[in-house]
Amino acid sequence: MFISQMSKVTFLRIGRAAWAYRACAGLALALMMSACASSDLLRDPVPEGLVNRALVDNLEGIRYWGDAPPGTYRSIAEERITQLQKKYGASGLKGKRMDIESLSLSGGGGDGAFGAGLLVGWSESGTRPEFEVVTGISTGAMIAPLAFLGPRYDALLKEAYTTASSEQLVKTQVLSALLGSTDGLADSKPLANMVARYTNQKMLEDIAAEYRKGRFLLIGTTNLDAQRPVIWDIGALANSGRPDALQLMRKIILASASIPGALPPVKIKVAADGKSYDEMHVDGGVTRQVFLYPPGFEPEIVDKALGWKPVRRAYIIRNSKVAPEFAATKAKLFPIAARSISTLIKTQGVGDLYQIYLTAKRDRVDYNLAFIPGDFALQSKSAFDKAYMNVLFKLGYSLGRAGVRWEKSPPGWD
Repeated sequence: MFISQMSKVTFLRIGRAAWAYRACAGLALALMMSACASSDLLRDPVPEGLVNRALVDNLEGIRYWGDAPPGTYRSIAEERITQLQKKYGASGLKGKRMDIESLSLSGGGGDGAFGAGLLVGWSESGTRPEFEVVTGISTGAMIAPLAFLGPRYDALLKEAYTTASSEQLVKTQVLSALLGSTDGLADSKPLANMVARYTNQKMLEDIAAEYRKGRFLLIGTTNLDAQRPVIWDIGALANSGRPDALQLMRKIILASASIPGALPPVKIKVAADGKSYDEMHVDGGVTRQVFLYPPGFEPEIVDKALGWKPVRRAYIIRNSKVAPEFAATKAKLFPIAARSISTLIKTQGVGDLYQIYLTAKRDRVDYNLAFIPGDFALQSKSAFDKAYMNVLFKLGYSLGRAGVRWEKSPPGWD
């Protein structure tokens, strides 16, 4: 579980598994045959002119674009100010030094076992902080709720990344995808079932309670029609009191992990100008592999209103290697395409680490980065190789338990 982002270990991290090569081949054939499909998968997309006005069940404040310009996020800053003033009093923070720590969890498929192990080991070292903000993309979106709620959820985090297998999570439907009757090469029900297993009403209530303390749990998806990242405020959703909040949270997590082509997109019903539509959300890693907060957000607005002296630290866990890895590529169409996509994802991820670094420098945030060491040589043998994930979990655990040597800049900066 919590290993989704099937791309990274199916056809996006294709170099590791033959199944992934078949997925790429199937995707290419599906694209060629789509014009001949006998049945279209019906939907009612939001018109372009209404995209910015679409709301989920009239719930305002539970999501926002992840790439909007400065000034757009002022309402978020004001909400943060209100929450903290309610917690500490209108002038309770004036002049005080406050440590504010955030955790950003990247995509990476089965390599999410690294981040899970690191967090569990970090807890056992006794030095893991309570994060004010936790963000997650794809496999990181799976880890994020458990990481947000702290060490009391570590046992579930370990279980999720050491007991799952390909047999549990991968159920292919290539033929129906080729015929145009489904919109993914694999059925997402097994993954959805695992998401449901690890997210329940008690967790939702715990998230809401932490949100009321001024903490934030943010998960990223990609609005495929708009080609834009969307950030979901899971704490605000949990605190909304809506009876369907748990189901929506599960859909958001599933969407963040649903790589286009490998898994069906997640359709989320919205309304705009009194009419109902649907949005198509897919893997958050399509637009970014990891995020701190939108670059357009301005922390100084909060700082000036509260009068405090914040010391901000950002911890970024990249569930992947960041250095190039040599692998001889067969001179055939699908191996070349697979290797190219895998390389694209790796370089995109490095670019995201640079964006976070520059944002951190601008906002005086201490930058701390961890990633899978380059000398970790074990290769997974399937999409969700339990043995591989257990070894990777133990590696992350040992680093977290002994004290992570956090990198202070993105790879290549020095």
